[in-house]
Amino acid sequence: MEPLTWTGALGTYLNPLFALAALGLILAVIGYILLSTYENAKYTFTSSDGTMAAGGTNSDALSRFILPLGIVTLVLALIYPLAGIVLPFGAAGIIGELGMRFLPVWIALAVTFVLSITYKRKLGLYGKLFDSPIGMVGFAIVMFWVFTAIFVAMDMVITHDPLGQVSGMKNKLPGTPLRGAEEGDYSHYLLGGDNLARDVFSRVVQGSQVVLVIAPAATLFAFMVGITLGLPAGYFGGKLDTIISFLANLVLAFPVILLFFLLVTPEIRAAGIPIPGTNYIWTVPTILASILFLFPLVFLVVLFDSRFFTQPSKRNLYVGLTVLIGGYLYLGLAWDADPLGLISIDGGVLIVFVSVVFVNSPTVFRIVRGLVLDIKTRDYVAAGQTRGEGPWYIMLWEILPNARGPLIVDFCLRIGYTTILLGTLGFFGLGLSSESPDWGTTINAGRRLLSVYPHPAIVPAIALMSLVLGLNLLADGLREESLKD
Repeated sequence: MEPLTWTGALGTYLNPLFALAALGLILAVIGYILLSTYENAKYTFTSSDGTMAAGGTNSDALSRFILPLGIVTLVLALIYPLAGIVLPFGAAGIIGELGMRFLPVWIALAVTFVLSITYKRKLGLYGKLFDSPIGMVGFAIVMFWVFTAIFVAMDMVITHDPLGQVSGMKNKLPGTPLRGAEEGDYSHYLLGGDNLARDVFSRVVQGSQVVLVIAPAATLFAFMVGITLGLPAGYFGGKLDTIISFLANLVLAFPVILLFFLLVTPEIRAAGIPIPGTNYIWTVPTILASILFLFPLVFLVVLFDSRFFTQPSKRNLYVGLTVLIGGYLYLGLAWDADPLGLISIDGGVLIVFVSVVFVNSPTVFRIVRGLVLDIKTRDYVAAGQTRGEGPWYIMLWEILPNARGPLIVDFCLRIGYTTILLGTLGFFGLGLSSESPDWGTTINAGRRLLSVYPHPAIVPAIALMSLVLGLNLLADGLREESLKD
């Protein structure tokens, strides 16, 4: 079986065209930048009284070629992955086969964009995102990885076991045929093998699950902690504000990376408080989880109680369900004490999770507190107080919805920061298991032979970079649209 090239037989015809279009685009952009920087505006006399009008410049003429060249280059670039869907195996090369593996992702993205653009006027801030080109690009990148993680869970993208080792595939280059492939096995390592003969492509797409489960969920918990503390601190002020702000500043005084390293080291994970009369140790991860995981439960209980205070039947139903379901999840996640044995979380994942929540919560608290200090002086807050609304109703149903714009933007940015932190921890071998396919661990495993075999480290690094870039662009788009409200 022959190795795959990057573009296959398709590249014979397409590569020269793509190279010419890309070269033309690059030269046009460089020429436009140089001419617009150094070229003086040309003026022509257009009337007998000597009045001058601005004339066209060479840079203006050159700019007309940039958009057509950009469109041609983009169309040619899209042909490479899309050709793998229609051409026989290998004819479109590695890029075409990657496009074929991601076919469910492309379909899901297309459906999402069509429906979102069609009904964007009914979708609030989310719909307005599709009026921002930057936001749409960021959303597309983020949703690409979200759908990838979903379809990997459905076994629709992945090609091999991300932990499986195949004899003879150690450090093999992208497109290498699988040695000893049996019937039903995918025939190639599309992006090569790593130093333990594992498939790089499968590890990267599997790693998207790890990142997109921990980073958003931990950031959401951090927001619930920060909102639950920031609302009363900003609204009531006084000693409550002073005490919580002091504690938040105390945590923020530590460098973030150093605090993360301190929290996830094996020595800290094993340290704790022994419970008298038992062999059980109340470890640091359990202590942090038992405290921090209470905040979402408290937040939801207060949310429903304040909203349905005048409707006791609904209030009791919602609060009861929250306590029942939330308490069950709390026992399993924080204490590993689920009576049914269904809810549990690995110790390595738990310490990373609670570390993210602990480190991010003070910053979210500061943001929420500042927003509350500003919003609580508005007329609609005074109107709610005049109507006799309770303070928690005003905080949760008057102030918080009007602070959603900055909080949503910060939420997207914070997921990106968390993704980088998770990659950093994995790179240094802290927190998650050394066998974990998360991108930081995969980059660390590949860096040792980076000068000889760059693909095991470069592929997950590009994946990490693309997700963070997408989150930043998405946040920029949301910020741009929220400012228009």
